[in-house]
Amino acid sequence: MSEEKSKTNARVALSQYIQSKNLRRTPERYAILDKVFDIAEHFSIEMLYSALEQDGFHVSKATLYNSIQLFVDCGLLRKHQFDGKSAQYERVTGVGNHHHLICTQCGKIKEVKDAALVNMLNSRRYPTFHTAYFALYVYGICSRCQRTNKKNKKTNN
Repeated sequence: MSEEKSKTNARVALSQYIQSKNLRRTPERYAILDKVFDIAEHFSIEMLYSALEQDGFHVSKATLYNSIQLFVDCGLLRKHQFDGKSAQYERVTGVGNHHHLICTQCGKIKEVKDAALVNMLNSRRYPTFHTAYFALYVYGICSRCQRTNKKNKKTNN
C-alpha cells in the first residue's frame, strides 16, 4: 500500500473513531497523525516532537502524548518498550505481524518477517482468548556492532 493511501486510510479511521467516541475533531490531531505517517521507522515522542518543531508546527507535549495515546487506542499505532527504554511507536499498516531484532549495543531496531514463525503463532489457539496480534523481541548484537567489536579487540591486542 502506498504511503499516501496509508495516510488517507489512517485519517478516515481516526475520523470514525473520534465520531464513535464523541471526541473533538481538532486540526492538531490530524497534523500529528500526518507527521506520524511520514515517519517510516519506530519513533519516540521526543523524536516526533522535534520533527513537528522543525516543520514549524508547535504543539504542547500534553497534546502530543494525548494524541499518540488516542492513535494507540484506535489501532493506528502500536507502543513498544524495547529493553526497558522509553516507549517507541510504530504505525499499524498492512505489513502484518513481524518481530523485532534489537541490538543491545547500539539500540538499532530491525523488523523481520518470518512466514514460518507467523504461521506457527497464528495457528496457536487459546480456548478463552482471541489473539489480535503478537509482538516478539529478539535481543542481541547487530552485524555492524559485531564488526566494530572485532576491530576494537584486534586493536587492543
